[in-house]
Amino acid sequence: MLNARFKPLDRWTGGERTKDRKAAQFKANWLQTLDLLEYELGKLRAHNVVIQIEDPEQQKRIRNDGSMTMADKYWPTKPGVILTFESPKGNISMPCDRYKHWRDNLRAIALSLEALRAVDRYGVTRGNEQYKGWTQIGNGNGKMDRETAIRFIESLRGARFGGGVYKQEIADICRELKIKHHPDREGGSHETFVAIGQAEEVLCS
Repeated sequence: MLNARFKPLDRWTGGERTKDRKAAQFKANWLQTLDLLEYELGKLRAHNVVIQIEDPEQQKRIRNDGSMTMADKYWPTKPGVILTFESPKGNISMPCDRYKHWRDNLRAIALSLEALRAVDRYGVTRGNEQYKGWTQIGNGNGKMDRETAIRFIESLRGARFGGGVYKQEIADICRELKIKHHPDREGGSHETFVAIGQAEEVLCS
């Protein structure tokens, strides 16, 4: 069970707001999002986990003990969410308001945690560099930064890029990785597939 406290979010600290939000294409349900978040936070040995919710109607569902009622037929008009926690990686704050529903934004954060952890898979990083951008306020839109995206793609390839990194090269590599990690293929993963798309968007935009 996810050990986190829900709190109202009174002030957005995630930088520039997303202007054109879109509906998420995640197939996972809410319980699967909580399971993924619990797993990733466990891997980080996270504690003092707080999920701040921006929408005032959703804030009414937060109980005094920090838990939250999960009945939800309300579509939030303010979907921003910020996940904060303490860990050996540092005191992390990850905001996201990219999607129209705060639960989808929380899943985007969970997927970002998964992607950040994947960067260490092949020993590319040495000092938790990929978490440093989140030890203050993050980038405010649920996206990886460029350096994290490069390291994530490198971790999936099992090799580092040589010389400069060009958009066409990235696009070709990401296309191959999407085929390899497609959820319909054996050993494929929807989460990895989505994270590849996120990295490609950062590197090719």
